[in-house]
Amino acid sequence: MNGTAHIDEVARAVLGVEGVAFLKPGVAQQVRSALAGTGRAGATRASGLRMSRSGGGGEGTWDVDVHIVVLGEARAVDVARGTRAAVAECLRRMFPETTAPARITVTVTGLL
Repeated sequence: MNGTAHIDEVARAVLGVEGVAFLKPGVAQQVRSALAGTGRAGATRASGLRMSRSGGGGEGTWDVDVHIVVLGEARAVDVARGTRAAVAECLRRMFPETTAPARITVTVTGLL
């Protein structure tokens, strides 16, 4: 599984959390959507998701930064906690041999 596949897998986990409307679209995606006239600013699923691994040789801690927009009827704090738990579980499934804890940051950037 390559880096893009990892991001896609984590993005699917995030989008499966109750109360998550979508991952925050990146500026580049918003500009492309506006220029193309598609009106689909959130077309790139993983634009609000960044993953990196600290340390050498791919053995370090995962750093995951998630930016989400939450549905208005949901409590943002509960959705953020659920998102963090979903990302942690997804990482455990993808990398069962990793013992280092992941650093997962979830930012709620808006309500829909």
